[in-house]
Amino acid sequence: MTDSSATPRRWCLDWPTSGGGRVATADLKTVPEDFRVDEILDDFPVITDLSEVSGSGEHLCLRLEKSGDNTEYVARELAKLSGCRAFDVGFCGLKDRHAVTRQWFSIYRPGLVSEDEAYLARVAERWQVVGACRSSRKLRRGDHQGNRFVISLRQVSGDRERIDQALARVKGQGAPNYFGPQRFGHDGSNLDRAASMDPDALDSRGRRGKGKKRGGAGASKNVLYFSAARSWIFNQILAARVKSGDWLSPMDGEPGLNGQPGTVTGPLWGDGGTTAEEAQARLEWQIAEQYPELLKVFSTTRMKPERRPLVARPADLNWHWLDDDCLQVAFSLAPGQYATTVLSDLFELEDRSLGQHNKQHG
Repeated sequence: MTDSSATPRRWCLDWPTSGGGRVATADLKTVPEDFRVDEILDDFPVITDLSEVSGSGEHLCLRLEKSGDNTEYVARELAKLSGCRAFDVGFCGLKDRHAVTRQWFSIYRPGLVSEDEAYLARVAERWQVVGACRSSRKLRRGDHQGNRFVISLRQVSGDRERIDQALARVKGQGAPNYFGPQRFGHDGSNLDRAASMDPDALDSRGRRGKGKKRGGAGASKNVLYFSAARSWIFNQILAARVKSGDWLSPMDGEPGLNGQPGTVTGPLWGDGGTTAEEAQARLEWQIAEQYPELLKVFSTTRMKPERRPLVARPADLNWHWLDDDCLQVAFSLAPGQYATTVLSDLFELEDRSLGQHNKQHG
């Protein structure tokens, strides 16, 4: 038997499309304004009178428009401006730096209501403040209802009628809900790291005792690699179902999402594998067991098996041609779903924000 750890696996970071192939090529993110993201958070007002912040609570919540800065960097800078810990700044999800994005941040500022106006002025020197309110709770990952995207694709090359038909198809049925290749690192480097982990060493670190410090940069990296491993297994199972044509319909043994039947899902692998049963469990195990070097890490992660929808369903999808080779597409997605994944089901995308000759399929 070949030792899988001795010879690195070659990871194919492209997956089957729902229509049997992409219908056109296009440039993505030629300029940041080509990729606009607006976070949907119904709990807070979209626009407020910034001279008189509404609401009450220990957290000051700001809706910022930004470009060129990623979410985690902005959160750290907001903490510095406030004099609080980085942990005291919350947000709902990560947004791309190569875009124009609007999203909410919460900053823990108890007893400082009288200083809100001065703090807002300091923040406004760095980013446009388009909303503000007070809240009793910190924002956490996934608190938002979704994201609204307005994306301009340039240098579109393909038959316009076929493109319009393909967009209409995705509007009706959705697109495969793959994780994008960026999650797996350059040429699958995050998967290589996951495959090379020593579960015994990880387990021994977990048994050091309650008095020992845990976490840190190493733990964060491990989470990144674990996440890549479970995302890969999900993508491979979804790819198999797209090939077989049954990715839109439940199989026998489908557990549903959060215990609710009706949703077609795939596994986010964990300790114990999958929560599916019957035919669906057999299929998921059959595919997952092709990657024993990834499965071995889950015996020590204590990650609970979860489910993820197989279908990304863009809401309110509409599009119009700005020019002969420039197409603007707008739609909303649920948290954890990716606009580039939806578009990659139809287009061979070249992400211009990454430089020349960088293909992106997800």
